[in-house]
Amino acid sequence: MTGPSGLPYRPCAGVVLIDDRGLVFAGQRIDNPGHAWQMPQGGIDPGETPREAALRELVEETGVTPDLVEVLAESPDWVTYDLPPELLGKVWKGKYGGQRQKWLALRFQGRDEQVRIETAHPEFDRWQWMRAADLIDSIVPFKRAVYQQVLGDFDAFLA
Repeated sequence: MTGPSGLPYRPCAGVVLIDDRGLVFAGQRIDNPGHAWQMPQGGIDPGETPREAALRELVEETGVTPDLVEVLAESPDWVTYDLPPELLGKVWKGKYGGQRQKWLALRFQGRDEQVRIETAHPEFDRWQWMRAADLIDSIVPFKRAVYQQVLGDFDAFLA
């Protein structure tokens, strides 16, 4: 599947990590401080299911292990976004024009101190629990429609 750029979409899995108040984990991207908050997400490796990739990315980006979460739901559809023209050819070694994503809603059953963003390859320099609407306002504009759709899919679990 290709986007308007003619480049294929990168297969990706994402996690909507929800605390017991219905707030969502948001990490501030280490490469764009003050401007880019997002939920954990990343590429699906060959032979990996979206669920396996989402749980792997959760550990890699937040230190939260699968025993600390309950799987609530999976997004019913794949969602896509296209990179803005200024990023084409600069991210993912220029191989992709955007992402095709599957998302999992997970209930966090641990304690805040069990979230450890200081991982081997950190993605975030800080994190917080946010209301879904605030996270949508804090995401980079080209991902906003995806976040609206995904958070809408999981609205029953959110504050």
